[in-house]
Amino acid sequence: MGKIAVELEAALARRDTLGAPGSTQMRTIAAGEGWQVTDVLCTFGPRDRPFEERHAGVCIAMVLAGAFGYRSAAGRELLTPGSLLLGNAGECFECGHRHASGDRCVSFHYQSAYFERLAADMGFAHGDASFRHVRLPPLRAFSGLIARACSAAAHGASDVSWDELAVELADLTLRSARADAKRRHAATGASAWSRVTQAARLIDETPDAPHTLASLAQLCGLSDFYFLRSFERVTGVTPHQYVLRARLRHAALRLADEDAKVVDIALDSGFNDVSNFNHAFRAEFGMSPRAWRMQRGARRCEARNA
Repeated sequence: MGKIAVELEAALARRDTLGAPGSTQMRTIAAGEGWQVTDVLCTFGPRDRPFEERHAGVCIAMVLAGAFGYRSAAGRELLTPGSLLLGNAGECFECGHRHASGDRCVSFHYQSAYFERLAADMGFAHGDASFRHVRLPPLRAFSGLIARACSAAAHGASDVSWDELAVELADLTLRSARADAKRRHAATGASAWSRVTQAARLIDETPDAPHTLASLAQLCGLSDFYFLRSFERVTGVTPHQYVLRARLRHAALRLADEDAKVVDIALDSGFNDVSNFNHAFRAEFGMSPRAWRMQRGARRCEARNA
């Protein structure tokens, strides 16, 4: 697991040792005029009672580790690593951990006027800046942004331009949310949520393991067909897509933080062939693994010399 997930597991272990109820720790990473970025570590679990909260402004939260249910007037979804939580200003919501304990997010908060101005500059008509759904699933388009934010949050890196990232994220989220609004799926019950959460947590904790449709379905006690259908309905992506993105996120963070050979990182991340890894990485992040490493290293040098 990456440092983000390790710190979450350590916080959950401390909570269990102390016998304390779940809590939420929030740390401001960066802020500017009209926006703020917060690192949110939550240790709530199945024994903790969910409670209603309200979004002060527009919220787009990147889920980095863990899984939780999110409900508002716009709907109810399961949030897993790589997905985005979407919240409208003034909207009441509830987060629950009925099926698993803990999560960690990097949450971008926008003042309403600032977000509306961004949306107008991006070509969205008045009123189109409101989200009609509560989640965007793990999509390739967001992989680079999430990897950058994850690395910076884990290591306190100063090489990320959070103001630029906030604008990029708002733009991409609004455009992706418009496309996602056309997607419709059948409702899923608590049993499907529980089984899919179990499978998703296993994938995120062991991305290098040889996960297959059959092995994951067997874990959940479902046939291949019903597991595939349930997983896609709950997470918004297929099991194969979820496994691939978990492996690529794991590799991207290691490439940015370590000096290990690309081939070793590829094999350690669950890829059997470095050429397949290179192809998948380029498709996901828009550049080769070596170019990604060089770019992250150059930005850190610039930050140290600034």
